[in-house]
Amino acid sequence: MARQKLFVSFDFDNDATLKMLFVNQSKHPDAPFDIWDSSVKEHMDGDWQAKVKAKMRNVDIVCVLCSTTTHTAKGVAIELQIAKDLGKPYFLLWGYKGKTCTKPTTASSTDKIYKWEWEELKKLIHGDR
Repeated sequence: MARQKLFVSFDFDNDATLKMLFVNQSKHPDAPFDIWDSSVKEHMDGDWQAKVKAKMRNVDIVCVLCSTTTHTAKGVAIELQIAKDLGKPYFLLWGYKGKTCTKPTTASSTDKIYKWEWEELKKLIHGDR
């Protein structure tokens, strides 16, 4: 199967380490995805939402890295809503083992947070959700 272009949404202020771990996984020769773009650290005013929307138009799928603070991350909530508005497939990924990870406020009640395991991730990338 072709490698998928992926946008990574994450809480920039609290979870940059999660994003770097995810970037490192994308470099694995067996990775079914390339990270095309990700959350940016900009003030939540001006045209940052338009910039995110333009970036998301060019990806195949959106991954939301969830942590203990995701429910308070306004930018992640907006990015997920943009993905939904664009009709992009997305999935939520449990960022920290042994911790209670939360969904963005714009997640649907039926959205599941999936375990961050290599085989599971490969399935999620190819639509097994």
